[in-house]
Amino acid sequence: MKQITQIGANVEEALHLALQKLGVTRDQVDVEVLQEGKKGFLGFGAKPAELRVTVKEEEKIELLAEEVVQPTKEKLIEITDSKEKEEAPAVEQAVQTSELSETEVENSVENQEDDPVEKAKQYILDIAKEMDIHDLKIQTEYEGKRLLFKLESEKAALLIGKHGATLNALQQLTQLVINNVAKTFISLSIDVENYRERRQSTLENLADRMADKAVRTGRKVAFEPMPSYERKIIHNALANRIDIETYSEGSEPNRYLVIEPLK
Repeated sequence: MKQITQIGANVEEALHLALQKLGVTRDQVDVEVLQEGKKGFLGFGAKPAELRVTVKEEEKIELLAEEVVQPTKEKLIEITDSKEKEEAPAVEQAVQTSELSETEVENSVENQEDDPVEKAKQYILDIAKEMDIHDLKIQTEYEGKRLLFKLESEKAALLIGKHGATLNALQQLTQLVINNVAKTFISLSIDVENYRERRQSTLENLADRMADKAVRTGRKVAFEPMPSYERKIIHNALANRIDIETYSEGSEPNRYLVIEPLK
């Protein structure tokens, strides 16, 4: 008895993947739903659907010799041994070709399903559709060992969010998706119409102004919570100043950076 446990974004997707792996149709299996899929907002609180799919046992059909109709002498066709020998290799070759084709198709499907980059791109497209964004284009680039997704849409502002909060959340969630499939760690960065570059310039300018304010007032200056790579941008921007020091306080995801003047 062939049986597998399959997960997917929802019951339909999990069942579709299971049928592909087993190479059967819906009416040839019994399906037990172990867990219903649950959608979350931007992936938060989402739960995959989980199914147990079992292939039904085929019924054996017995042919009775009495039911075979004997042909008349006039229509009797004699098959010679030589003809059987000629046809046998052809039939065998056809079966082998059919089996090879099915194997190739199955491998192709499995390879496509296991492609971490395609999985990550599809995840982003699914999230975009939930946000009513249907014109999203994703360009893939590699910067050394770092994978970069460049996103383009007329609704770019929705993907970015306030101070890049939505974009940062989307990047963190997609990183989890891609590492669930990839055999080795892939460092992922997502950008929307060069927002990352503009944000870095904004943070560097803000760092200089806040550092000057800390020195002028003689008081600590605290930034709003931001992801670690943005705090690093500010640390690096102020690394050469000798009149202040920078450090982070708080716990993720509410960790923030502080500038303290040196007396």
